[in-house]
Amino acid sequence: MKSIETISWEDETGNVILIDQTRLPGSYRLVRCRTTDRLVRAIRTLEVRGAPALGIAGAYGVLLAIKQIRERDHSLFLRRLYREAEKIRSARPTAVNLSLGVRVVMEAVESAGSVKEAKENAHAAAKAFADAESRSCHELGTCGAALIPEKCTVLTHCNAGALACREWGTALGVIRSAVVQKKQVSVIACETRPLLQGARLTAWELRRDGIAVTVIPDSEAAFLMQRHEVDLVIVGADRITRDAVFNKVGTYMHAVCARYHNIPFYVAAPVTTFDPIHAARDVVIEERAREEVASCGRATVVPDGVAVKNYAFDITPHDLVSAFITDIGVFHPPPDWMALEKALISRNPV
Repeated sequence: MKSIETISWEDETGNVILIDQTRLPGSYRLVRCRTTDRLVRAIRTLEVRGAPALGIAGAYGVLLAIKQIRERDHSLFLRRLYREAEKIRSARPTAVNLSLGVRVVMEAVESAGSVKEAKENAHAAAKAFADAESRSCHELGTCGAALIPEKCTVLTHCNAGALACREWGTALGVIRSAVVQKKQVSVIACETRPLLQGARLTAWELRRDGIAVTVIPDSEAAFLMQRHEVDLVIVGADRITRDAVFNKVGTYMHAVCARYHNIPFYVAAPVTTFDPIHAARDVVIEERAREEVASCGRATVVPDGVAVKNYAFDITPHDLVSAFITDIGVFHPPPDWMALEKALISRNPV
């Protein structure tokens, strides 16, 4: 498998380097974020996206903020840092990992007694958080590969691969791990309207790795299930509350269709994506710009004056999930919240 590093911290310059996912598959371009404002723009415009990658962006974003702040007085330093951290945390409201990455590094900062110590703590916490996210994807992949038949076709939605993480991936991490184990896996990637993350990103990743992939319109998935051309569905998640999975809009539709056709529907996510505190009703679902739906490239596809609804995510109840694939094991609904909370605390002990 060819290595992909979606997002990284450059010690020499104090910059965040990330793959511009809006340019793929047409061109491969790295973005250099020198300020928190530039990183926030990258998050909002989906230059960087995917729950684990956003968590790392949140952690590195605090480091960027620290680099910008010149105050030597500890209390003034913290006051400014809190403002910058909130700006990063609120860049996208639905995914839980973004706020977690910010919080983990801010807790490390808060435990310091001086500005110098705060900077050292922040750097160590951000690096540890990013490294843990990488390890968790490989561990998750190994856990999930046990559920993959020796020969099968997997349907996936949106992009839950290396581009959505730091490397390897969640849903695609399971597929990659199964392929490493010599299983014969082919993938059906839903195009994922309106921004085509499946067609642009998932297909790009899998083709790069030599894994068989076919792109379909989102609306074709149920028909292929009816024709027995899908053996199982694996998706990622942006947040998993006590009662539901939040993932790219269209996920709920696939879950309903999979249940009707008796096809396993798996959700692959590290423990950092589980939210043991909130229920679905507490979560704000991001609504994105009209232009994402109303145009395709330079072509207008919705008449002027016609309203558009463009929710980024939808809600899939736990009872439609066959199993949750995590970095600490496979859980059948309901997930083992006690085990997940313990794993989350052990990963981020600050």
